[in-house]
Amino acid sequence: MSFSLSECHINKKVQLEWGSLAYRDYQPAQADLNTPTVVFLHGWLDNAASFDSTIVELIKLLPNIRCIAVDLAGHGWSDHKSIGQYYGFHEYLDDFSQLLSKLSANRCLIVGHSLGALLASCYSAAFPEHVMGLVQIEGFLPIAENPDNHATRIRQAVISRQRIRQKSQKSMDSFASAIAKRTRANQLTPEQITPLVARGTVELEGRWFWRHDRRLLAESIYRMSPEHAQAIVEQVQCPWILILGSQGYPTLKSQWKSYLDADKVVTINGGHHCHLEQPQQVAAIISGLVNKI
Repeated sequence: MSFSLSECHINKKVQLEWGSLAYRDYQPAQADLNTPTVVFLHGWLDNAASFDSTIVELIKLLPNIRCIAVDLAGHGWSDHKSIGQYYGFHEYLDDFSQLLSKLSANRCLIVGHSLGALLASCYSAAFPEHVMGLVQIEGFLPIAENPDNHATRIRQAVISRQRIRQKSQKSMDSFASAIAKRTRANQLTPEQITPLVARGTVELEGRWFWRHDRRLLAESIYRMSPEHAQAIVEQVQCPWILILGSQGYPTLKSQWKSYLDADKVVTINGGHHCHLEQPQQVAAIISGLVNKI
């Protein structure tokens, strides 16, 4: 069975208080109402197309499943926040909750990559009644730091915002230049990164620009303490799998050991974007968890 992406998804938007949140809806003609909706959350500066290849492979395995891939606020085709607003980690969770409510996707399995993986664990801990399963890809504990660093954190965040306000938006001379930049940054092939770059760029008067809001580049003004982050993952109740890339972030290789059994952690070939490198394998892992729920 084969699928082209254009055949199996619809680009949609949902209106929230601050603007519209974009998503891709892969809804089969005959959805299995007993199967949870699989909702995908991408990483920082990525977008919903990060999961294109994984979802195509998952639909081959589970043709009656509904999949939703979200563009987080300020990313992809989603609106940017209003002038003067920034992108706090916890605000994404409120957006996500509103989205699920509007889509009536209250029995879901969440798949998150990097930033999306951290959001997925927080939402799973806070709303266990809505989450049937959790798959984290190259992300585990929410980013945390010692409270003694909080004053420095505030200083760095404010200074970073000032710098962003003073800088003009950069452009590229071609779509190929955008592909080359992301290929170098993420150690991926042009074929692997092209869908993500296509959704993440726009051409204006012969120049190419990134769609994401430049305010996403600002330093976070607040981070959890290590105790807060640990309390989050300790309250996740649903079936849970962590996928790591063999060449991914080194700090993740030991973070999970106090919280997950070894058989719940799968290491696959690849780097931080290992789901783009091994979509069939990642889809098989997700399918296996869906079938156990």
